[in-house]
Amino acid sequence: MERGNHTVTEFILVGFTTDPVMQLILFVVFLGVYSMTVVGNTTLLMLICNDSRLYTPMYFFIGNLSFLDLWYSSVYTPKILMTCISEDKTISFAGCIAQFFFSAGLAYSECYLLAAMAYDPYVAISKPLLYSQAMSIKLCVFLVAASYLGGFITSSITTKRTFAMEFCSDNVIDDFFCDLLPLVKLACGRKDGYQVVLYFLLASNVITPTVLILASYLFIIAAILRIRSPQGRLKAFSTCSSHLISVTLFYGSILYIYSRPRSSYSLDRDKIVSIFYTVVFPMLNPMIYSLRNKDIKEALNKLFK
Repeated sequence: MERGNHTVTEFILVGFTTDPVMQLILFVVFLGVYSMTVVGNTTLLMLICNDSRLYTPMYFFIGNLSFLDLWYSSVYTPKILMTCISEDKTISFAGCIAQFFFSAGLAYSECYLLAAMAYDPYVAISKPLLYSQAMSIKLCVFLVAASYLGGFITSSITTKRTFAMEFCSDNVIDDFFCDLLPLVKLACGRKDGYQVVLYFLLASNVITPTVLILASYLFIIAAILRIRSPQGRLKAFSTCSSHLISVTLFYGSILYIYSRPRSSYSLDRDKIVSIFYTVVFPMLNPMIYSLRNKDIKEALNKLFK
């Protein structure tokens, strides 16, 4: 990519540390986390596909979330493992664009999918007798397809605007992957479009789904309060507790990084938060949706037997 007298054909990913011992330790840690992510999400997908008791809208959404997490983690972790044990820290310009596009598309799709998943407990709690009619397979497929479509359309726009900026001689990315903020820091020349990209990203992928989720939970809380028995209220709340935990962890980390004023950005601190929602969160989701789930436990016991 030529800009003036300079050419940028690749980027260098700094990663977390240059200490060989720490790099080896991080390699073992990330390998363990990635292995657990693959095993956990693959197992959950197998259970949902093979056990007829899990052929419900809720598990259809959970299965798609596991697929997203499996794909999402695979965009980052193999490259992180390579940079930990290899002296070659480079990523090609095209590779950076590809990583940015898929990571953004999957992250945005997950934002939309988590918002779509909030509709399921609302219907289950407020309209239990009409649940099977309201949550038809056509509607579930539409919500999942719309999540993917919206995520990757937004990613296409964000990727185009990000890499339309000029990159001059400096090609060292102070991060472990090609992310928006480090790339903007590298860009030279005018960065007027940066704030536009950031506001577009927040409004379309975080704020709008957050408003939809909050609206769903307001209706859910109102429906729960109409339940007279304490046991019934507790059971109703338990049906959406896993989703609430998942939403809080994922949206919380993204909002922390992208919603702060520009003057408060700290790439070192943001690396830790980024690791949470790119690497750790995909590992936690199968646990969040499985540990207190009776149906998943029974399906798992059946699989082992």
